[in-house]
Amino acid sequence: MLDRDGYRPNVGIILVNQKNEVFWGKRVREHSWQFPQGGIKRGESPEQAMFRELHEEVGLQPEHVRIIGRTRDWLRYEVPTQWVRREWRGHYRGQKQIWFLLRMVGRDTDVCLRTSERPEFDAWRWHDYWIPLESVIEFKRDVYRQALDELARLIFVTPGTARPEAQTGQAGS
Repeated sequence: MLDRDGYRPNVGIILVNQKNEVFWGKRVREHSWQFPQGGIKRGESPEQAMFRELHEEVGLQPEHVRIIGRTRDWLRYEVPTQWVRREWRGHYRGQKQIWFLLRMVGRDTDVCLRTSERPEFDAWRWHDYWIPLESVIEFKRDVYRQALDELARLIFVTPGTARPEAQTGQAGS
């Protein structure tokens, strides 16, 4: 399902633990790490899609998390042509995403990467909130930066917890 501009509706999930570290999943058979994310099916709300993807990719149920917030608007990224399936070329531009910030209220042992027939991740870890964006595939970096920046205010309420580059006035990478 694509919108009229060629973007597929999608949700992204930033899951934080009690230390405000983020869940970081390693893609199956790749050395790339990312946040859980996935498409919104026809008739599904972004929140319903988020809970479905959270279960499919991470094995967590709604009772294992608490929603802290979400992005106000869609965040978009374009997918390079070489990554687009041949049958979608000319129509598909990329993803438009609503990002959710969730607090893990369950235990680490509640995480199960094998709940679906085709797992997305084969490893996971907790990482500092301001994850080095160089480890994210290049075409998604700007959306990750936007989501992390917008949602940080919901968990970092004291001065001095802004993104390190923002404090020094340097552009992020």
